[in-house]
Amino acid sequence: MLDIAEELNRWVEQGRAFAVATVVAVGGSAPRQPGAALAVDSEGSAIGSVSGGCVEGAVYDLCQQSLTDGRTVLERFGYSDEDAFAVGLTCGGVIDILVTPVRADTPARQVFAAALSAAANGETAALARVTDGPSDVRGRAILVRTDGSYEGTLGSHPELDRTAAGEARALLDAGRTGTAVIGEAGSRCGEQLTLLVESSAPAPRMIVFGAIDFAAALVRVGRFLGYRVTVCDARPVFATKARFPDADEIVVDWPHRYLESTEVDSRTVLCVLTHDAKFDVPLLALALRLPVAYVGAMGSRRTHEDRNARLREVGVTELELARLRSPIGLDLGARTPEETALSIGAEIVANRRGGSGVSLAGAHTPIHHDGPQEPTGRIGSVA
Repeated sequence: MLDIAEELNRWVEQGRAFAVATVVAVGGSAPRQPGAALAVDSEGSAIGSVSGGCVEGAVYDLCQQSLTDGRTVLERFGYSDEDAFAVGLTCGGVIDILVTPVRADTPARQVFAAALSAAANGETAALARVTDGPSDVRGRAILVRTDGSYEGTLGSHPELDRTAAGEARALLDAGRTGTAVIGEAGSRCGEQLTLLVESSAPAPRMIVFGAIDFAAALVRVGRFLGYRVTVCDARPVFATKARFPDADEIVVDWPHRYLESTEVDSRTVLCVLTHDAKFDVPLLALALRLPVAYVGAMGSRRTHEDRNARLREVGVTELELARLRSPIGLDLGARTPEETALSIGAEIVANRRGGSGVSLAGAHTPIHHDGPQEPTGRIGSVA
């Protein structure tokens, strides 16, 4: 539910009672991933989505019922159900949805409120909720911080909370949302529980090197995809807010020097659009050795071959060169800056989600992949 944290946080501040339906597991060609949520308040207002329109009506009714009776329920919608066409889930997938009331008498209301506030304010934290287990603990939650501290409780076993916090911390460190099973038979945690862990983390970074027209279009695409975008160029006349009004940050510095001094992580994407050896070679020699998600470089195939030769001369290995996406982007036949930015954005998404980049028409590849995924600014995606 952290994907709609800003809106829900306002509801909490206004004292509204609401029920939130959250996707906790998916199978097949489901349109939304775990963590996606739909919330309905006591006046019938709704925000969010759990299925891209497939089962919204049925889930809306479940939320209203949950608000009335105060019960947490776990419901499965699938293509094989008798009422699959009635509720609209005709895409061939299966989704499990947890519906939780958030009322004044909800045991976990304070934890939910703290989690929504943290996510809405860009803080790093993880919300772990019981999605499967004894009915008296289903829907209970704890909020876990980066230092391992937590608030809330899942039940009567302190070891249960500590174990859940440890699992949530591991997913939070990776910036991911996912499920975890704790309390297997024989453990000190009691009965087996399944948790949904939603990670709220700052937006991943996109750093665009080279203040050119193509960069301006790529900044807009990066923002649209949920990245915090930095533009870096050594030329102050080009690296200006007037030229890049959509950038979150503009840096005037030599690209490799800036990359040495800034923080990157496993979600960061680096787009090198300078295609000038004096910038590219020292920058890429550093970038290809960093634990980032993506490194792409613009240029013709001749530029690519020349650049690779120069990189080998400065000690870049073949294994490191294999990480370089060059020429950058997917083959869309792009010509304009906007088309090129779209091709780069598409390659970044395919790399992040494990997609092939081929046309879905006539192909036999999955529409939704289970490959590596990463969070947006407010919520992670299942990996």
